[in-house]
Amino acid sequence: MDQYYYSRADRVSPDLENEDVSYKVGFSINNKEVCVNGKTPQNISSSILRNKSDPMLVSSSARFQMLWHFLTNLQEVILGTKLAVLFPAIPLAIAADYYKFGRPWIFALSLLGLTPLAERVSFLTEQIAYFTGPTVGGLLNATCGNATELIIALFALYQNKIHVLKYSLLGSILSNLLLVLGTSLLCGGLANLKREQRYDRKQADVNSLLLLLGLLCHMLPLMFRYAIGEGTATACSTLQLSRVSSIVMLIAYVAYIFFQLKTHRQLFDAQEEEGDDEEEKAVIGFWSAFTWLAGMTIIIALLSEYVVGTIEAASDSWGISVSFISIILLPIVGNAAEHAGSIIFAFKNKLDISLGVALGSASQISMFVVPLCVVVAWMMHIRMDLDFSLLETGSLAFTIIITAFTLQDGTSHYMKGMLLFLCYIVIAACFFVHKIPQNQISEGKPFTGLFSA
Repeated sequence: MDQYYYSRADRVSPDLENEDVSYKVGFSINNKEVCVNGKTPQNISSSILRNKSDPMLVSSSARFQMLWHFLTNLQEVILGTKLAVLFPAIPLAIAADYYKFGRPWIFALSLLGLTPLAERVSFLTEQIAYFTGPTVGGLLNATCGNATELIIALFALYQNKIHVLKYSLLGSILSNLLLVLGTSLLCGGLANLKREQRYDRKQADVNSLLLLLGLLCHMLPLMFRYAIGEGTATACSTLQLSRVSSIVMLIAYVAYIFFQLKTHRQLFDAQEEEGDDEEEKAVIGFWSAFTWLAGMTIIIALLSEYVVGTIEAASDSWGISVSFISIILLPIVGNAAEHAGSIIFAFKNKLDISLGVALGSASQISMFVVPLCVVVAWMMHIRMDLDFSLLETGSLAFTIIITAFTLQDGTSHYMKGMLLFLCYIVIAACFFVHKIPQNQISEGKPFTGLFSA
Protein backbone atom coordinates (compact mmCIF):
# COMPACT_ATOMS: atom_id res chain seq x y z
CA MET A 1 0.00 0.00 0.00
CA ASP A 2 1.38 3.28 -1.02
CA GLN A 3 2.33 5.79 1.58
CA TYR A 4 -0.32 8.42 2.40
CA TYR A 5 0.81 11.96 2.22
CA TYR A 6 -0.90 15.31 2.66
CA SER A 7 -0.57 18.25 0.38
CA ARG A 8 -2.07 21.74 0.80
CA ALA A 9 -4.55 22.84 -1.77
CA ASP A 10 -3.12 25.64 -3.82
CA ARG A 11 -6.41 27.38 -4.18
CA VAL A 12 -8.51 28.21 -1.12
CA SER A 13 -11.86 29.91 -1.25
CA PRO A 14 -12.03 33.28 0.50
CA ASP A 15 -14.92 31.91 2.54
CA LEU A 16 -12.61 29.26 3.89
CA GLU A 17 -10.10 31.86 5.00
CA ASN A 18 -12.78 33.62 6.99
CA GLU A 19 -13.97 30.31 8.46
CA ASP A 20 -17.48 31.05 7.27
CA VAL A 21 -18.11 27.62 5.74
CA SER A 22 -16.67 24.15 6.04
CA TYR A 23 -13.52 23.59 4.06
CA LYS A 24 -11.49 20.71 2.69
CA VAL A 25 -7.91 19.51 2.71
CA GLY A 26 -6.78 17.35 -0.16
CA PHE A 27 -4.53 14.31 0.05
CA SER A 28 -3.29 12.03 -2.69
CA ILE A 29 -3.27 8.28 -3.07
CA ASN A 30 -1.19 7.07 -5.96
CA ASN A 31 -1.11 10.60 -7.31
CA LYS A 32 -4.88 10.74 -7.25
CA GLU A 33 -6.21 13.69 -5.32
CA VAL A 34 -8.97 13.00 -2.82
CA CYS A 35 -10.73 15.71 -0.77
CA VAL A 36 -12.22 15.25 2.68
CA ASN A 37 -13.56 17.69 5.24
CA GLY A 38 -10.81 19.11 7.39
CA LYS A 39 -8.72 22.18 8.18
CA THR A 40 -6.15 24.02 6.22
CA PRO A 41 -2.74 24.55 7.83
CA GLN A 42 -3.45 28.28 8.10
CA ASN A 43 -6.64 27.61 10.05
CA ILE A 44 -4.90 25.02 12.19
CA SER A 45 -2.22 27.60 12.98
CA SER A 46 -4.87 30.21 13.77
CA SER A 47 -6.67 27.75 16.05
CA ILE A 48 -3.44 26.98 17.89
CA LEU A 49 -2.72 30.67 18.35
CA ARG A 50 -6.26 31.29 19.54
CA ASN A 51 -6.02 28.47 22.09
CA LYS A 52 -2.77 29.88 23.37
CA SER A 53 -4.38 33.30 23.82
CA ASP A 54 -7.42 31.98 25.73
CA PRO A 55 -5.83 32.69 29.19
CA MET A 56 -5.16 36.25 28.08
CA LEU A 57 -8.78 36.62 27.01
CA VAL A 58 -9.97 35.18 30.33
CA SER A 59 -7.66 37.51 32.23
CA SER A 60 -8.92 40.52 30.29
CA SER A 61 -12.49 39.43 30.90
CA ALA A 62 -11.81 39.08 34.64
CA ARG A 63 -10.26 42.53 34.76
CA PHE A 64 -13.23 43.94 32.89
CA GLN A 65 -15.64 42.27 35.30
CA MET A 66 -13.72 43.65 38.29
CA LEU A 67 -13.78 47.13 36.78
CA TRP A 68 -17.50 46.83 36.06
CA HIS A 69 -18.14 45.58 39.60
CA PHE A 70 -16.19 48.51 41.04
CA LEU A 71 -18.02 51.06 38.92
CA THR A 72 -21.38 49.54 39.91
CA ASN A 73 -20.48 49.76 43.60
CA LEU A 74 -19.18 53.28 43.08
CA GLN A 75 -22.51 54.30 41.60
CA GLU A 76 -24.48 52.76 44.47
CA VAL A 77 -22.25 53.99 47.32
CA ILE A 78 -21.08 57.41 46.15
CA LEU A 79 -23.77 58.51 43.70
CA GLY A 80 -26.66 56.76 45.44
CA THR A 81 -27.40 59.72 47.70
CA LYS A 82 -28.48 63.28 47.09
CA LEU A 83 -25.67 64.37 49.40
CA ALA A 84 -23.12 63.23 46.79
CA VAL A 85 -22.60 66.87 45.80
CA LEU A 86 -20.77 67.34 49.12
CA PHE A 87 -18.16 64.62 48.48
CA PRO A 88 -15.72 67.06 46.76
CA ALA A 89 -15.37 68.78 50.13
CA ILE A 90 -13.33 65.78 51.35
CA PRO A 91 -10.32 66.21 49.03
CA LEU A 92 -10.62 69.98 49.40
CA ALA A 93 -10.34 69.65 53.19
CA ILE A 94 -7.27 67.42 52.86
CA ALA A 95 -5.71 69.86 50.39
CA ALA A 96 -6.53 72.81 52.67
CA ASP A 97 -4.73 71.12 55.55
CA TYR A 98 -1.74 70.12 53.38
CA TYR A 99 -1.23 73.60 51.97
CA LYS A 100 -1.85 75.25 55.39
CA PHE A 101 -4.96 77.17 54.44
CA GLY A 102 -6.88 79.05 57.11
CA ARG A 103 -8.09 76.80 59.93
CA PRO A 104 -11.71 78.00 59.61
CA TRP A 105 -11.65 76.81 55.98
CA ILE A 106 -10.38 73.41 57.08
CA PHE A 107 -13.14 73.19 59.69
CA ALA A 108 -15.90 74.17 57.25
CA LEU A 109 -14.76 71.79 54.50
CA SER A 110 -14.33 68.94 56.99
CA LEU A 111 -17.81 69.54 58.37
CA LEU A 112 -19.29 69.46 54.87
CA GLY A 113 -17.34 66.30 54.02
CA LEU A 114 -18.57 64.49 57.12
CA THR A 115 -22.23 64.98 56.16
CA PRO A 116 -22.42 62.51 53.23
CA LEU A 117 -20.02 60.11 54.96
CA ALA A 118 -22.29 59.81 57.99
CA GLU A 119 -25.26 59.03 55.73
CA ARG A 120 -23.32 56.47 53.67
CA VAL A 121 -22.04 54.64 56.77
CA SER A 122 -25.65 54.03 57.76
CA PHE A 123 -26.39 52.75 54.24
CA LEU A 124 -23.42 50.36 54.30
CA THR A 125 -24.33 48.93 57.70
CA GLU A 126 -27.81 48.22 56.36
CA GLN A 127 -26.31 46.39 53.37
CA ILE A 128 -24.14 44.25 55.65
CA ALA A 129 -27.17 43.50 57.84
CA TYR A 130 -28.84 41.75 54.89
CA PHE A 131 -26.11 39.09 55.00
CA THR A 132 -25.48 38.82 58.74
CA GLY A 133 -29.09 38.43 59.87
CA PRO A 134 -31.17 40.61 62.19
CA THR A 135 -29.29 39.90 65.43
CA VAL A 136 -25.77 40.67 64.21
CA GLY A 137 -27.16 43.35 61.94
CA GLY A 138 -28.84 45.04 64.88
CA LEU A 139 -25.61 45.01 66.87
CA LEU A 140 -23.74 46.38 63.85
CA ASN A 141 -26.24 49.19 63.40
CA ALA A 142 -26.05 49.94 67.12
CA THR A 143 -22.26 50.16 66.86
CA CYS A 144 -21.94 52.08 63.59
CA GLY A 145 -25.09 54.20 63.69
CA ASN A 146 -23.34 56.94 65.66
CA ALA A 147 -19.84 56.29 64.34
CA THR A 148 -19.25 59.94 63.46
CA GLU A 149 -20.16 61.21 66.94
CA LEU A 150 -18.08 58.49 68.60
CA ILE A 151 -14.98 59.21 66.49
CA ILE A 152 -15.27 62.96 67.07
CA ALA A 153 -15.66 62.31 70.81
CA LEU A 154 -12.59 60.08 70.95
CA PHE A 155 -10.43 62.63 69.11
CA ALA A 156 -11.66 65.38 71.44
CA LEU A 157 -10.79 63.14 74.38
CA TYR A 158 -7.35 62.41 72.95
CA GLN A 159 -6.67 66.15 72.60
CA ASN A 160 -7.98 66.86 76.14
CA LYS A 161 -10.80 69.02 74.81
CA ILE A 162 -13.31 67.80 77.37
CA HIS A 163 -15.67 70.72 76.78
CA VAL A 164 -15.96 69.91 73.07
CA LEU A 165 -16.48 66.24 73.89
CA LYS A 166 -19.28 66.89 76.38
CA TYR A 167 -20.99 69.47 74.21
CA SER A 168 -20.96 67.30 71.07
CA LEU A 169 -22.45 64.30 72.91
CA LEU A 170 -25.07 66.43 74.63
CA GLY A 171 -25.95 68.04 71.31
CA SER A 172 -26.40 64.64 69.68
CA ILE A 173 -28.99 63.65 72.30
CA LEU A 174 -30.84 66.95 71.94
CA SER A 175 -30.73 66.75 68.16
CA ASN A 176 -32.19 63.22 68.04
CA LEU A 177 -34.98 63.93 70.53
CA LEU A 178 -36.04 67.38 69.35
CA LEU A 179 -34.81 67.99 65.81
CA VAL A 180 -34.93 64.51 64.27
CA LEU A 181 -38.04 63.33 66.10
CA GLY A 182 -39.73 66.73 65.91
CA THR A 183 -39.29 67.19 62.15
CA SER A 184 -40.33 63.57 61.58
CA LEU A 185 -43.60 63.99 63.47
CA LEU A 186 -44.17 67.35 61.81
CA CYS A 187 -43.59 66.10 58.25
CA GLY A 188 -45.42 62.84 58.91
CA GLY A 189 -48.41 64.68 60.34
CA LEU A 190 -48.62 67.07 57.40
CA ALA A 191 -48.30 64.23 54.89
CA ASN A 192 -50.99 62.15 56.62
CA LEU A 193 -53.54 64.74 57.67
CA LYS A 194 -56.50 62.48 56.87
CA ARG A 195 -55.01 59.33 58.40
CA GLU A 196 -54.75 58.37 62.06
CA GLN A 197 -51.14 58.15 63.17
CA ARG A 198 -50.52 55.61 65.87
CA TYR A 199 -47.45 53.81 67.22
CA ASP A 200 -46.62 51.19 69.80
CA ARG A 201 -46.03 52.85 73.17
CA LYS A 202 -44.05 49.89 74.52
CA GLN A 203 -40.96 50.69 72.48
CA ALA A 204 -41.15 54.39 73.35
CA ASP A 205 -41.58 53.56 77.06
CA VAL A 206 -38.43 51.42 77.15
CA ASN A 207 -36.33 54.13 75.50
CA SER A 208 -37.81 56.81 77.74
CA LEU A 209 -36.86 54.81 80.84
CA LEU A 210 -33.31 54.42 79.53
CA LEU A 211 -33.06 58.15 78.90
CA LEU A 212 -34.38 58.92 82.39
CA LEU A 213 -31.77 56.60 83.93
CA GLY A 214 -29.08 58.38 81.93
CA LEU A 215 -30.45 61.73 83.08
CA LEU A 216 -30.25 60.60 86.72
CA CYS A 217 -26.60 59.60 86.23
CA HIS A 218 -25.90 63.03 84.72
CA MET A 219 -27.72 64.98 87.43
CA LEU A 220 -26.22 63.25 90.49
CA PRO A 221 -22.64 64.58 90.00
CA LEU A 222 -24.02 68.07 89.37
CA MET A 223 -26.29 68.01 92.45
CA PHE A 224 -23.51 66.47 94.55
CA ARG A 225 -21.06 69.24 93.66
CA TYR A 226 -23.74 71.91 94.14
CA ALA A 227 -24.70 70.51 97.57
CA ILE A 228 -21.16 69.95 98.91
CA GLY A 229 -19.47 72.94 97.31
CA GLU A 230 -16.28 73.40 95.34
CA GLY A 231 -13.04 71.80 96.44
CA THR A 232 -10.48 69.12 95.68
CA ALA A 233 -12.30 66.48 97.73
CA THR A 234 -15.56 67.29 95.95
CA ALA A 235 -13.92 66.98 92.54
CA CYS A 236 -12.47 63.57 93.40
CA SER A 237 -15.79 62.34 94.77
CA THR A 238 -17.63 63.62 91.71
CA LEU A 239 -15.14 61.84 89.45
CA GLN A 240 -15.52 58.55 91.32
CA LEU A 241 -19.31 58.83 91.26
CA SER A 242 -19.21 59.48 87.52
CA ARG A 243 -17.08 56.41 86.86
CA VAL A 244 -19.34 54.15 88.91
CA SER A 245 -22.40 55.61 87.19
CA SER A 246 -20.79 55.03 83.79
CA ILE A 247 -20.29 51.35 84.54
CA VAL A 248 -23.94 51.10 85.60
CA MET A 249 -25.02 52.82 82.37
CA LEU A 250 -22.99 50.42 80.24
CA ILE A 251 -24.53 47.44 82.05
CA ALA A 252 -27.99 48.89 81.45
CA TYR A 253 -27.23 49.38 77.74
CA VAL A 254 -26.00 45.79 77.34
CA ALA A 255 -29.19 44.60 79.03
CA TYR A 256 -31.18 46.80 76.65
CA ILE A 257 -29.46 45.25 73.61
CA PHE A 258 -30.24 41.77 74.93
CA PHE A 259 -33.83 42.84 75.64
CA GLN A 260 -34.18 44.30 72.14
CA LEU A 261 -32.59 41.53 70.11
CA LYS A 262 -33.48 38.43 72.14
CA THR A 263 -36.17 38.31 74.81
CA HIS A 264 -38.56 41.03 73.55
CA ARG A 265 -37.56 41.40 69.95
CA GLN A 266 -41.20 41.48 68.82
CA LEU A 267 -41.65 44.90 70.43
CA PHE A 268 -39.07 46.45 68.13
CA ASP A 269 -39.53 44.77 64.75
CA ALA A 270 -43.16 43.66 64.58
CA GLN A 271 -44.42 46.97 63.27
CA GLU A 272 -41.59 47.19 60.77
CA GLU A 273 -42.44 43.79 59.33
CA GLU A 274 -46.12 44.70 59.02
CA GLY A 275 -45.31 47.91 57.17
CA ASP A 276 -42.99 46.36 54.63
CA ASP A 277 -44.71 46.06 51.26
CA GLU A 278 -41.99 43.96 49.72
CA GLU A 279 -38.79 42.35 50.82
CA GLU A 280 -35.74 44.51 50.31
CA LYS A 281 -32.50 43.09 49.01
CA ALA A 282 -28.90 44.14 49.20
CA VAL A 283 -27.63 46.14 46.24
CA ILE A 284 -23.94 45.41 46.86
CA GLY A 285 -22.08 42.38 48.19
CA PHE A 286 -20.99 41.75 51.77
CA TRP A 287 -17.25 42.21 51.25
CA SER A 288 -17.78 45.22 49.02
CA ALA A 289 -19.89 46.88 51.73
CA PHE A 290 -17.36 45.93 54.40
CA THR A 291 -14.47 47.38 52.35
CA TRP A 292 -16.32 50.61 51.66
CA LEU A 293 -17.28 50.87 55.34
CA ALA A 294 -13.67 50.46 56.47
CA GLY A 295 -12.46 53.07 53.97
CA MET A 296 -15.12 55.60 54.94
CA THR A 297 -14.41 55.07 58.64
CA ILE A 298 -10.77 55.99 58.02
CA ILE A 299 -11.81 59.14 56.16
CA ILE A 300 -14.27 60.04 58.93
CA ALA A 301 -11.46 59.68 61.47
CA LEU A 302 -9.24 62.00 59.42
CA LEU A 303 -11.92 64.66 59.00
CA SER A 304 -12.92 64.36 62.66
CA GLU A 305 -9.36 65.14 63.66
CA TYR A 306 -9.49 68.24 61.45
CA VAL A 307 -12.81 69.32 63.03
CA VAL A 308 -11.65 68.90 66.62
CA GLY A 309 -8.32 70.61 65.94
CA THR A 310 -9.82 73.68 64.26
CA ILE A 311 -13.09 74.25 66.14
CA GLU A 312 -11.73 77.02 68.38
CA ALA A 313 -10.16 78.82 65.40
CA ALA A 314 -13.47 78.64 63.53
CA SER A 315 -15.29 79.95 66.59
CA ASP A 316 -12.96 82.94 66.91
CA SER A 317 -13.03 83.67 63.17
CA TRP A 318 -16.79 83.43 62.74
CA GLY A 319 -17.73 84.98 66.08
CA ILE A 320 -19.83 81.93 66.98
CA SER A 321 -19.49 80.28 70.38
CA VAL A 322 -17.84 76.89 70.69
CA SER A 323 -20.91 75.67 72.54
CA PHE A 324 -23.17 76.46 69.57
CA ILE A 325 -20.83 74.77 67.08
CA SER A 326 -20.44 71.68 69.27
CA ILE A 327 -24.07 71.32 70.36
CA ILE A 328 -25.86 72.39 67.18
CA LEU A 329 -23.64 72.12 64.09
CA LEU A 330 -21.68 68.93 64.81
CA PRO A 331 -24.73 66.83 65.80
CA ILE A 332 -26.65 67.94 62.71
CA VAL A 333 -23.80 66.56 60.60
CA GLY A 334 -23.48 63.37 62.64
CA ASN A 335 -27.23 62.73 62.63
CA ALA A 336 -27.72 63.26 58.90
CA ALA A 337 -28.48 59.58 58.30
CA GLU A 338 -30.93 59.28 61.20
CA HIS A 339 -32.63 62.54 60.20
CA ALA A 340 -33.21 61.54 56.58
CA GLY A 341 -34.32 57.99 57.38
CA SER A 342 -36.69 59.03 60.16
CA ILE A 343 -38.45 61.62 57.99
CA ILE A 344 -38.85 59.16 55.10
CA PHE A 345 -40.51 56.59 57.36
CA ALA A 346 -42.73 59.27 58.88
CA PHE A 347 -43.94 60.26 55.41
CA LYS A 348 -44.96 56.62 54.91
CA ASN A 349 -46.83 56.69 58.25
CA LYS A 350 -44.41 54.17 59.78
CA LEU A 351 -43.99 56.01 63.06
CA ASP A 352 -42.72 52.97 64.96
CA ILE A 353 -39.63 52.93 62.76
CA SER A 354 -39.17 56.70 63.01
CA LEU A 355 -39.38 56.53 66.79
CA GLY A 356 -37.02 53.59 66.84
CA VAL A 357 -34.46 55.56 64.82
CA ALA A 358 -34.63 58.80 66.84
CA LEU A 359 -35.10 57.36 70.34
CA GLY A 360 -32.71 54.47 69.71
CA SER A 361 -29.93 56.80 68.60
CA ALA A 362 -30.46 59.13 71.56
CA SER A 363 -30.45 56.19 73.98
CA GLN A 364 -27.28 54.87 72.40
CA ILE A 365 -25.45 58.17 72.85
CA SER A 366 -26.68 58.65 76.42
CA MET A 367 -26.21 55.09 77.68
CA PHE A 368 -23.28 53.85 75.60
CA VAL A 369 -21.14 56.55 74.02
CA VAL A 370 -21.06 58.94 77.01
CA PRO A 371 -20.15 56.31 79.66
CA LEU A 372 -17.73 54.69 77.21
CA CYS A 373 -15.86 57.99 76.90
CA VAL A 374 -15.69 58.27 80.70
CA VAL A 375 -14.23 54.75 80.96
CA VAL A 376 -11.74 55.38 78.14
CA ALA A 377 -10.69 58.65 79.78
CA TRP A 378 -10.23 56.72 83.00
CA MET A 379 -7.85 54.35 81.20
CA MET A 380 -6.00 57.33 79.70
CA HIS A 381 -5.71 58.99 83.15
CA ILE A 382 -7.87 61.92 82.01
CA ARG A 383 -10.29 63.42 84.51
CA MET A 384 -13.64 63.31 82.71
CA ASP A 385 -16.86 63.13 84.72
CA LEU A 386 -20.60 63.21 84.03
CA ASP A 387 -21.03 66.76 85.32
CA PHE A 388 -22.23 68.63 82.23
CA SER A 389 -22.87 71.87 84.22
CA LEU A 390 -26.19 73.43 85.12
CA LEU A 391 -27.28 74.88 81.77
CA GLU A 392 -26.44 71.77 79.76
CA THR A 393 -27.93 69.30 82.24
CA GLY A 394 -31.06 71.42 82.62
CA SER A 395 -31.54 71.48 78.85
CA LEU A 396 -31.12 67.71 78.74
CA ALA A 397 -33.62 67.19 81.58
CA PHE A 398 -36.35 69.31 80.02
CA THR A 399 -35.75 67.70 76.62
CA ILE A 400 -36.21 64.16 77.96
CA ILE A 401 -39.26 65.12 80.04
CA ILE A 402 -40.94 66.95 77.13
CA THR A 403 -40.26 64.03 74.78
CA ALA A 404 -41.65 61.50 77.28
CA PHE A 405 -44.85 63.55 77.71
CA THR A 406 -45.20 63.93 73.95
CA LEU A 407 -45.09 60.18 73.35
CA GLN A 408 -47.25 59.04 76.27
CA ASP A 409 -50.60 58.51 74.47
CA GLY A 410 -49.49 56.44 71.44
CA THR A 411 -50.82 58.90 68.85
CA SER A 412 -49.21 61.66 66.84
CA HIS A 413 -50.06 64.73 64.79
CA TYR A 414 -48.09 67.57 63.25
CA MET A 415 -48.59 69.85 66.28
CA LYS A 416 -46.47 67.59 68.47
CA GLY A 417 -43.66 67.68 65.94
CA MET A 418 -43.85 71.45 65.65
CA LEU A 419 -43.59 71.90 69.43
CA LEU A 420 -40.54 69.63 69.65
CA PHE A 421 -38.90 71.49 66.78
CA LEU A 422 -39.58 74.88 68.40
CA CYS A 423 -38.04 73.60 71.65
CA TYR A 424 -34.90 72.81 69.68
CA ILE A 425 -34.87 76.33 68.20
CA VAL A 426 -35.06 77.88 71.67
CA ILE A 427 -32.21 75.71 72.99
CA ALA A 428 -30.12 76.52 69.90
CA ALA A 429 -30.66 80.24 70.50
CA CYS A 430 -29.60 79.79 74.12
CA PHE A 431 -26.30 78.19 73.22
CA PHE A 432 -25.73 80.66 70.39
CA VAL A 433 -25.31 83.42 72.97
CA HIS A 434 -23.57 81.17 75.49
CA LYS A 435 -19.79 81.55 75.61
CA ILE A 436 -17.24 79.28 77.29
CA PRO A 437 -14.87 81.46 79.33
CA GLN A 438 -11.40 80.51 78.20
CA ASN A 439 -9.98 80.74 81.71
CA GLN A 440 -12.35 77.96 82.78
CA ILE A 441 -10.86 75.46 80.34
CA SER A 442 -7.65 73.77 81.45
CA GLU A 443 -6.07 70.67 80.03
CA GLY A 444 -6.16 67.52 82.08
CA LYS A 445 -9.04 68.73 84.29
CA PRO A 446 -12.73 68.11 83.88
CA PHE A 447 -14.78 70.93 82.47
CA THR A 448 -17.24 72.05 85.15
CA GLY A 449 -19.01 74.85 83.31
CA LEU A 450 -20.86 77.50 85.24
CA PHE A 451 -19.77 76.32 88.67
CA SER A 452 -16.06 76.66 87.98
CA ALA A 453 -14.10 79.00 90.18
